[in-house]
Amino acid sequence: MMLDRFYPVVPSADWVGRLLGWGAKLVQLRIKDCSEPALRTQIAQARVACAAAGAQLVVNDYWQLAFDAGCDFVHLGQEDLAQADIAALRRAGIRVGISTHDRAELERALIEAPDYVALGPIYPTQLKQMPWAPQGLERISKWKRLVGTRPLVAIGGLTVPRAKLCLAAGADCVAVVGDIVRHPDPAGQTSAWLAATGA
Repeated sequence: MMLDRFYPVVPSADWVGRLLGWGAKLVQLRIKDCSEPALRTQIAQARVACAAAGAQLVVNDYWQLAFDAGCDFVHLGQEDLAQADIAALRRAGIRVGISTHDRAELERALIEAPDYVALGPIYPTQLKQMPWAPQGLERISKWKRLVGTRPLVAIGGLTVPRAKLCLAAGADCVAVVGDIVRHPDPAGQTSAWLAATGA
């Protein structure tokens, strides 16, 4: 399986639409603290927008809602992985990406034969408190050897220069959150990311 190398993670369907308009082809919808009806609406809107743009939507955490909406890709953290019905997702042809932060979590993730493995945070991140120390570039190279041909996604504290270093260290894909959604010129910054990743 191939992933686009540029992987923005955004907090709303509106942001999904913006990124698609700026050229993104792989977008994760990650929404926190939202009611279920609102989540269903957001997921449906993002799904329609991605389908129209020929882009890939990945729904973070809410695997059941993604399943119900007919989405074909979900991303699961370790807590969500423990609760998700992976077999049901597989039967429906839904692809799965899984977050990892240490060797035990990687081993747990690989049991499920994920479509990609994410490693983070590579660098310190301001978006949420992390109980893990920054992974660093050397861990990317090590993880890539362990996951083999499966795509490896680097995430956490990435900027355009750091993304280039992650790709050089062995990441197949670089995920970005704050460097776009918090940037004063998100469209221009998206262009910089697209150029840097060759996406």
